[in-house]
Amino acid sequence: MIATLYNIKMTIDLENEKFSNKMPEWEGIETVLLDMDGTLLDLHFDNHFWLHHVPMCYAEKHDLSHDEAHHHLMDLYSEARGSLDWYCVDFWTRELSLDIEQLKHDIAEKISIRPDVVEFLSWLNEKQKRVVLVTNAHPASLNLKMDKTNLHVHFDKIINAHDIGMAKEHEGFWQKLQEYETYNRQKTMLIDDNLEVLECANRYGIQYCYGIKQPDSQSEAISSDRFISLDNFKEILP
Repeated sequence: MIATLYNIKMTIDLENEKFSNKMPEWEGIETVLLDMDGTLLDLHFDNHFWLHHVPMCYAEKHDLSHDEAHHHLMDLYSEARGSLDWYCVDFWTRELSLDIEQLKHDIAEKISIRPDVVEFLSWLNEKQKRVVLVTNAHPASLNLKMDKTNLHVHFDKIINAHDIGMAKEHEGFWQKLQEYETYNRQKTMLIDDNLEVLECANRYGIQYCYGIKQPDSQSEAISSDRFISLDNFKEILP
């Protein structure tokens, strides 16, 4: 009984140590893989777009009440969530008979960079880490956001899940990624706001996996008992 309690205490202590020490061993990290929406950019743009702007436009287009449009779209979103279709501008343009790319341009002023992102990316560049953007976003969304933010100047490479053929939260994605960007799992960091993505990458063996505590600045924080979640990037800078 004493031995069992001791083992439980040791497990708790190790978990507490894991979450209290956020600082990665930077000297051993060669590659930093970064998500875009909710990680580098405020997810509020996307949440506002899909939960408010699209339902409003869909209701107007199809002569529905806002509640009818919202209910119908939530069902469609649930069916597509987690697949590449969920992230695909072309899919939703066909599905909803709306010009999704143009609708995104219409509210592009809401696109914003999360705090300390530019400073973090500049530090990575200065330390000559390989910085790779790995995103599920459709190329049309990706191009709009890079044009708006100019963050692309910090990346050694930009990889789109649509080119790979599967979303980041799918088993096999992180292994398939090796064909597009060779990386050492033991010397790689991934930062992503999607916990399913982090789980998938962690199972593949990526050494440093970090989440984001509040991807949408105007929504509640996300908690995780599996991964360290960052309030801002200064937390992991030496």
